[in-house]
Amino acid sequence: MRKIITKILCLKQNIYKPYYPKFNIAYGVDKNFLYGCGISIASIALQNTKFNYRFHIFTSYFNDDNKILFFNLSQQYNLKINIYLVKDQSLKLLPNTKNWSYHTYFRFIIADYFVDKIDKILYLDADMICNNKLDKLQEINFNNNEIAAVVIEKDEKWWKKRAIALKTVNISKGYFNAGFLLINLKRWAEEEISTRAMKLLRDKNSKNKFSFLDQDVLNILLMNKVIYLAKKYNTQYNINHDLQSIQKQAFNIDAVFIHYIGPTKPWHEWGTSQFLQPFIKAKNASPWKNKPLLKAKSIHLLRYCAKHKFKQKKYYDSIKYFILYYLAKSKKIFKRLKSNV
Repeated sequence: MRKIITKILCLKQNIYKPYYPKFNIAYGVDKNFLYGCGISIASIALQNTKFNYRFHIFTSYFNDDNKILFFNLSQQYNLKINIYLVKDQSLKLLPNTKNWSYHTYFRFIIADYFVDKIDKILYLDADMICNNKLDKLQEINFNNNEIAAVVIEKDEKWWKKRAIALKTVNISKGYFNAGFLLINLKRWAEEEISTRAMKLLRDKNSKNKFSFLDQDVLNILLMNKVIYLAKKYNTQYNINHDLQSIQKQAFNIDAVFIHYIGPTKPWHEWGTSQFLQPFIKAKNASPWKNKPLLKAKSIHLLRYCAKHKFKQKKYYDSIKYFILYYLAKSKKIFKRLKSNV
């Protein structure tokens, strides 16, 4: 673990909250998700002012600007925030997609790091915004067989589809989203979940069936060993669905975490939606208040940006981003053809 984690930055001790039990929350992010991670932490602090939370951010990138922002966040809400700089070249050899980089595997590093240090930890994707108190979540206790508390995803039709794809019949009884994991660290270690997951992801005969990478793997390894929580702990919303002319329902008032799934995130400047208010509220109550939202840079985000601009009737911007998209795509194709010559 010392070889993987090259540096730990401790930004602040929350010394004024000694009477509340500690609750540990962790994120695994790349440089593109640090913005969202900061707002996610701010949203938790905003909704849970009296609780003693310890935040742990595992990342491969953290510059001076990030250090100032997260330090100010720790000062503003009296939080303890630890930053763990990760360097593990072996993770880059594992399957990845345009939407999921190798940083998705940081959740395994997180779980292994905290074994023998604490009993349980809440892993969250950085695109999750807290909308309610977490006191009931803190009270969850595991029995001898349970490894994690999770939230089931979609419906039975989806579960059966994943069961067929993964050739695992019991997944038809329930398939969970791995963006929310309350982990029983002792049982995780006893079952060697991280080691077994890496083995499956490296297996040439298995890895091609994992469309959702480590999420698929975790559904296989944790089958019949999880607590299913209410959907309010992982209420999903895809901003790209706003491109479709379909009426969307508002979030339930009791939603605890709102999970902005999909390529377009609430910290992207083209991602306008009536359902971004929880994110905007947290952003305005954080050191990122005056920070501009991020512009599209990668090929697939340039495409989504152009589509959203068109939907918003910002036709000049839409044309501009479509041109940038085709130029970037053509450059990539030309580079690939040149390398094959």
